[in-house]
Amino acid sequence: MNLAVLSQVYKNKDLRKRLIIVIAILAVYSLLAHVPVPVPDSASLQRFLLKLFNSNPLLGFANLFSGGAISNFSIIMMGLGPFINASIIMQLLSHVVPKFEALNKEGEMGRNKINQYTRLLTVPLAAIQSVAMVTFVSQTSKKIEGIDLIGRPSLVQWIVMIVTITAGSLLLMWLGEIITERGIGNGISLLIMAGIVSTVPATIGQMISLAQVDTGKIVSTILLIILAIAAIYFIVMINEGQRNIPVSYARRVSATGSYGGVDTHLPLRVITAGVIPIIFALAFLSIPGIVGQLFTNAKTSWLSSFAQQLTKLFEPSTIVYTISYFGLVIGFTYFYTFLIFKPEEVAENLQKQGGFIPGIRPGNETAKYLKKIIARITFAGALALGIIAVMPFIIQVFIKSSSALAIGGTGLLIVVAVVIETMKQIESRALMATYEKY
Repeated sequence: MNLAVLSQVYKNKDLRKRLIIVIAILAVYSLLAHVPVPVPDSASLQRFLLKLFNSNPLLGFANLFSGGAISNFSIIMMGLGPFINASIIMQLLSHVVPKFEALNKEGEMGRNKINQYTRLLTVPLAAIQSVAMVTFVSQTSKKIEGIDLIGRPSLVQWIVMIVTITAGSLLLMWLGEIITERGIGNGISLLIMAGIVSTVPATIGQMISLAQVDTGKIVSTILLIILAIAAIYFIVMINEGQRNIPVSYARRVSATGSYGGVDTHLPLRVITAGVIPIIFALAFLSIPGIVGQLFTNAKTSWLSSFAQQLTKLFEPSTIVYTISYFGLVIGFTYFYTFLIFKPEEVAENLQKQGGFIPGIRPGNETAKYLKKIIARITFAGALALGIIAVMPFIIQVFIKSSSALAIGGTGLLIVVAVVIETMKQIESRALMATYEKY
């Protein structure tokens, strides 16, 4: 962003208003992360959760995306997870179920209906996840501390907690939509980014404190900073990478004159799927841990032993977890890319509009060509996503520092992608404001 754009943002009333709305909502989000769910001893519960999440990288990763709301046992502890899950489910259904597929092709009205179904689906998902989280905290505190820090709630107290946590997720969904409509950028993405960035000052403070206590940590801290800068550069290059497929439109002659004859290009992104493959992979990798915790105390000895081995095998620090994570990310990258990018539809639309790829026959040959190209560049994108995902675990092996997992490759990828997209929207609105003067 150059000085001219910044000057335009300052001078334009609409842009200033939109930025103020974004900043105000992010401030509200930060405050909500510290509003606890009503429990008998909130302070003891928060200390226990903070200790638990610091000792478990997977739980710490989940806490990262909530901006610390889970460790605070906040009313927004579920974050935007239920809404994101509902969005993914509806997106999958819109490609599988004929009814939703038809709605998806109806334009703005159809998309509005799908968005409404997504909001409705968010409610039961948020309630189910709330029950699971409260139960997990209750059982874990009894197992580790020997006391139920939730306080053995009655039915009415259970209802109050679940309704409160569910309402917190719906409130975040509403705030995100306000940012999207009245602010700048994608509201959901900005709130997720805010949750990730909010943990950075505490992480930096922890690294400085460790360096002051142990001078041997200074070298590893400097190395981590260098690696973080290199990772950001790598993520920017991959996120912005695309291959432009040349497309030509034949010149057409009519009674009023000729039109067409335009040469343009079809951009194919290296990472078409975004961070969705990583989210899918994390969801699948959480299943062995959940199953292990459910059957660890089983009365059948072989089942209990199997559950314990399964839990140990899929701990985030193990080689099995890292390799599985890497493989799942690559697999889901291909799956999701071909789910949202359909070469047959693109080829058909090009043919209807009179467009063609030079040297390639329209129709089936164009579809085959696009499929081959997207498969090749997706391979590079899938490898990049896999490396970004497992990078913190690899760094931790060599540096022996938990700070490597504080944000992680996924967090960096989300932050960089959101910042780039938001800056582009600011520049676009500033340019529109400039044209409106003439």
